[in-house]
Amino acid sequence: FALEILKKFRMDSCDSVDTPMVDRLKLDKDLSGILVDQTRFRSMVGSLMYLTASRPDLILYVCMCAMYQAKPTKKHLEALKRVFHYLKGTINWGLWYPKDTAIALTAYADADHAGCQDTRRSTSRSAQFLSE
Repeated sequence: FALEILKKFRMDSCDSVDTPMVDRLKLDKDLSGILVDQTRFRSMVGSLMYLTASRPDLILYVCMCAMYQAKPTKKHLEALKRVFHYLKGTINWGLWYPKDTAIALTAYADADHAGCQDTRRSTSRSAQFLSE
């Protein structure tokens, strides 16, 4: 499905990157930014959201971009496109759930108090790891 998404949005020949977001990127409403096609932006977000069922490494970054679906700007689109560039380089990654093994779940969490640039709300993030 990942390759289909890349083809759908004409990103199948893009360069790959090592990370889905630029380090320490803080997205905001970007009220003075150039607006982009809302329908296309939402379609890109929706396709990536569907993919997160097998690619949980994308959840945080896709959800960060999804917050700006009402009025997406060029800045938001560039952040979202970086997720596609990351996807291109990690196309064969994913979760495989074997039937007959004991899988252990390890979880980590972090919080950013008053870190949202628009609302000063706190945000939290978590990562879960499956292992035998």
